[in-house]
Amino acid sequence: MTLERAVAFAPASVANVAIGFDILGFAVDALGDRITVTRTVQSGVRIASTTGVATDLPTDPERNTAGRALLALNVAAKPDFGFELQIEKGIPLGSGLGGSAASAVGAVVAANALLARPFTKLELLKFAMQGEVVASGSMHVDNIAPCLFGGLTLTVGIDDPRIKRIPVPKGICAVITHPHMFLSTKQARAILKREVGMADFVWQTANLAGFISGCYTNDLDMIRECLNDVVIEPQRRQLIPGFSAVHAAAISAGALGCSISGAGPTMFAWALEPQAERVRSTMLAEFARNGVECDHWVVPVESDGARIVA
Repeated sequence: MTLERAVAFAPASVANVAIGFDILGFAVDALGDRITVTRTVQSGVRIASTTGVATDLPTDPERNTAGRALLALNVAAKPDFGFELQIEKGIPLGSGLGGSAASAVGAVVAANALLARPFTKLELLKFAMQGEVVASGSMHVDNIAPCLFGGLTLTVGIDDPRIKRIPVPKGICAVITHPHMFLSTKQARAILKREVGMADFVWQTANLAGFISGCYTNDLDMIRECLNDVVIEPQRRQLIPGFSAVHAAAISAGALGCSISGAGPTMFAWALEPQAERVRSTMLAEFARNGVECDHWVVPVESDGARIVA
């Protein structure tokens, strides 16, 4: 039976996870975008509407993350029909929660359900990557991969990406705090240095290896020791009011680690379930002391990725 319409939910995501710049991320099912794709007689891609927390997105598919991703799928699929998009944004723009990636992923997942010969998830990943270029100016998958595949994911490569879902020890939660402010990905990437010192390179490499090893072996002490970004976080912390106080409060409250979600300003912490609520309350209290209001969630790290919901 051929579907005429499909609705996909694409979750938010935390990119980088402190020590995996552009290669690590995990899905956040507490919020996401809903993308409706409908078959049309006229060929091509059309954006019919944008609703939700962001309504002023470009309607030109070439300038819209969901539209650009779907254009890439359309070229590859060559269907005898067109696609009409309705975008319901549940992820604030400039939040560091993968809003652009979610729109791109949701579009290709919904459209894929309308095809007689659906693409694989890896093929959908490559289409969605085209959409990410619109938002950030570069092709990276640290938001797209967890949004599409779910859970904590490691991505190796761009032209021929390899995706590995990393197991997370039981009992670990993610505390997410989203300050009510906008921070563009392009701005946050523009301030980064183009070179990394040898000592920091070795330290960050060790932290990434130790963190992944800790996840596979349920070694919480290793995760706690290694969930520490010595390269990107020191450059970006200045963009988030009260960052140092919030970070210190989370660690004092028992967090395994705390850092910036993607380009920010959202911050995340990993904590065991018994400490998660205390970590959240202390992070919020420090933001409040700096005059910053936040949305906040405590979520499992292990979660589903994008999926058809109607």
